[in-house]
Amino acid sequence: MLKDETALIKTPHKRTQFTDEQLEEFIKCADPVTGPHYFMDNFFYIQHPTRGKMLYHPFDYQARLIDTYHNNRFSISMMPRQTGKSTSAAGYILWYAMFVPDSTILIAAHKYTGSQEIMQRIRFAYELCPDHIRAGVTSYNKGSIDFENGSRIVSATTTENTGRGMSISLLYADEFAFVRPTIAKEFWTSISPTLATGGKCIITSTPNSDEDQFALLWKGANKCEDEYGNPTELGINGFRAYRSYWEEHPDRDEAWGISMKQQLGEDRFRREICCEFIINDETLIAPTKLIDLQGIEPVFRTGQVRWYKEPEPGKIYVVALDPSLGTGGDPAAIQIFEANTTAQIGEWRHNRTTIPEQVRILADIVKYLHGFVKDPNMIYYSIENNTIGEAALISIAEYGEENIPGYFLSDSGTGSGRRYRKGFNTTAKAKLTACNKLKVLVEAGKMRIRSAPLVSELKTFVAHGTSYAAKPGETDDLVMGTILAVRMMTHLQNFHTEMHSYLRDHGETFAEPMPFIVMR
Repeated sequence: MLKDETALIKTPHKRTQFTDEQLEEFIKCADPVTGPHYFMDNFFYIQHPTRGKMLYHPFDYQARLIDTYHNNRFSISMMPRQTGKSTSAAGYILWYAMFVPDSTILIAAHKYTGSQEIMQRIRFAYELCPDHIRAGVTSYNKGSIDFENGSRIVSATTTENTGRGMSISLLYADEFAFVRPTIAKEFWTSISPTLATGGKCIITSTPNSDEDQFALLWKGANKCEDEYGNPTELGINGFRAYRSYWEEHPDRDEAWGISMKQQLGEDRFRREICCEFIINDETLIAPTKLIDLQGIEPVFRTGQVRWYKEPEPGKIYVVALDPSLGTGGDPAAIQIFEANTTAQIGEWRHNRTTIPEQVRILADIVKYLHGFVKDPNMIYYSIENNTIGEAALISIAEYGEENIPGYFLSDSGTGSGRRYRKGFNTTAKAKLTACNKLKVLVEAGKMRIRSAPLVSELKTFVAHGTSYAAKPGETDDLVMGTILAVRMMTHLQNFHTEMHSYLRDHGETFAEPMPFIVMR
């Protein structure tokens, strides 16, 4: 029978006679090995942006992608923009729903429009599919399709609870690297148990940060050896990794690459087209610099303090405390820098340490440094005195500054006629100035960042209005401690000329010292 051209969907549970040729085509589509390729090459129609409606004939790299989808329970694909990854997934999902009965397929995209775009491609292909191939549908909606064979396709935006409680046969996560990191982590934690009974998982994306959930899964998929070092087919997390390159597309040559780089700029071209892990957000530190930052393991610890280098006599040290309430919310953080070389040598962070205990840890760090340096004139400590910093000032007074063998460094106060407050007051202007100095130091290679947690925070420290702050759901306490240390070193450089080569932006030009106060 010929398909009724006016019928967009096939009526379910309707007896229909087919010719021998139609039955043979159906059998080829239903083949569990070659079926996806035959179906997509002969019956899967797409909307090309310039050529309009056309049959999908996969390029070589797309055929390998479909094989990766079909032949592996877990697959993760990293591909350039506009190389057909979502279109290929739409075709495979439609085939899976119609030829693997009783399947529940979940499409999770980082945005609502993304999930609806994939569903639109599926609906377009389904409506152009002949009746002897396609399955009848019992429900046909914008966000879901239920088939007469018991299968269904559901689309959703990726959230922490997407898919929770569902028995999923096939999960497709699109542009997973661009889901907010905290949501992606919770989503994967929530969805993994639903796949434990045998479900398949397909993840595709262009890259973003090298520390998000997509990057972690990608790295695990590329570690293909067992505990004895023998090569394995799958990564240590059970995923099969697939990578394609923009040069594999038949319509893209060197001239196209040059043109795209000019249009997108260096950072976006390297991320969107070359698939490098360069962060998409407007970070304080340039994304191309962030990918080069690598934290190291601490060389030793004293309690909860992580040390990345042993202190040395004759060096100048700054110890900066960014306090918190210690009630389990935002952490308090302490950064320790060797001011002579602007090198990070240690840090501490915790979210349930009370303010008096934070001050005690600060004092213990200063005493530890003094044990190496022997000269209190070479050790400076301070705190951010905004809001809860007042409580830290009271704790320091109660602890006794005379019991801390270093100098309490403060900025130039709050203006004439006002009561002087110790520590550093972080105004919007002061923060922005210090952010700029931190940016210059890191991007010029003058500041040595050794802490992996600090590197992670820098990757989520982004433009926010007229300033910078952590992305929603992330923290920036280690960064703020570092910014305070930068402010301290900027003040000190005018009185320690050996610091000029690291901290001055433009050579050795002389500037009048900025006022600061040292409190003992």
